[in-house]
Amino acid sequence: MSMDTTLVPEPYVWSEPPLGDAKSAPTRFYTDPAVFKAEVTHIHLKHWFFAGRVEEVPNPGDYKTLQSVGGPVMLVRGEDGVLRAFANFCRHRASILLEGCGNTPNIICPYHAWNYRLDGSLAGAPGMREVPKFEKPPHGLIPIRMELWEGSIFLNYDDGAPGLMEHLGNMPELVGSHRLGDMVKTWHMEIETRCNWKLLLENAMETYHTGIVHAATVGAQRSVSFPTRGNWHVIQVQARRSIAVLGQEPPFPAIEGLTEQAQQGTFFTVIEPTVQFVYAQDCMWWLAVRPIAVDRTVLSVGGCFPKAYTELPDFAERAGPYYNRWEAVALEDVGILERQQVGLSSCLARPGPLSWRDDMVLAMNHWVMARLPPALVDDMMADGW
Repeated sequence: MSMDTTLVPEPYVWSEPPLGDAKSAPTRFYTDPAVFKAEVTHIHLKHWFFAGRVEEVPNPGDYKTLQSVGGPVMLVRGEDGVLRAFANFCRHRASILLEGCGNTPNIICPYHAWNYRLDGSLAGAPGMREVPKFEKPPHGLIPIRMELWEGSIFLNYDDGAPGLMEHLGNMPELVGSHRLGDMVKTWHMEIETRCNWKLLLENAMETYHTGIVHAATVGAQRSVSFPTRGNWHVIQVQARRSIAVLGQEPPFPAIEGLTEQAQQGTFFTVIEPTVQFVYAQDCMWWLAVRPIAVDRTVLSVGGCFPKAYTELPDFAERAGPYYNRWEAVALEDVGILERQQVGLSSCLARPGPLSWRDDMVLAMNHWVMARLPPALVDDMMADGW
């Protein structure tokens, strides 16, 4: 895959206003339930969100469930080998059908035993023969729009939204040499946080805090920013070796065939609105947020390695330091962001001046603001943005 030569680092990537005049977003951006409700309607239910990896549901009958802003979801691999996504509730009276993950030959409602085939069609509905005009075909599981990219599963509640590849723009050109499609997920954790969903992603896209919040782990970092096309942002933390472990030589070699730009550091990307993919020289990890309320979010953290690495006899031992790093840094970030959320709730809190290292924070704020009702944005801006 050829690299787009327009994707070269720039000192700063600013949207208006210029450096020196730019301020952090109004506190209501993170604390107002009305803003959160508008985000659900105009952003989360209209854009692609990350739902997992295909290797989590590899065989016929395999399933995985998850919660989303739009409600409970199931991913199911059919007998025909096709992966599908459905709303995870019964068409009778909306009982949840599946929980967790596992394998099943069919899907049976635990409430009234309506049962569904793995392709979502209704197979049986006890007692409904006596109901006039009842027919099975219209009452199958409700499908959710799904597209795959390099083994990653994305869902969208809006059937009229642009396709996933249009949404990603030129992201695949910058990170293509990492060959994410040849990787497999080996680790995952979830953290319930008491902060707004945007704070988690803003934190993940600036290195201003790393020498302070992560002084005992990753330490100070420096990064460069890139202009992008599509609904994504990227910085690259400069280091010629992987920063996916703490204070030691990386246990795995660099992925073969990385571009010269990819060899120079780790790409921290955000695919709007809710997921960060991080590409180090030897692995990939993600931070995906699931908004629950204006001040509550579930943070999903997971990691992938090239399949060949996972087949090494000492893979588990080598991978341990990566898992330790991902968990430790995530918990450090959550701790400081929960404190930030409390500070934002003060009646005296006002937008503060941004550093040049907050360039992506500003860019991400503008992406969200541009998709909210103008009247709501104007009302927030009257608070001092």
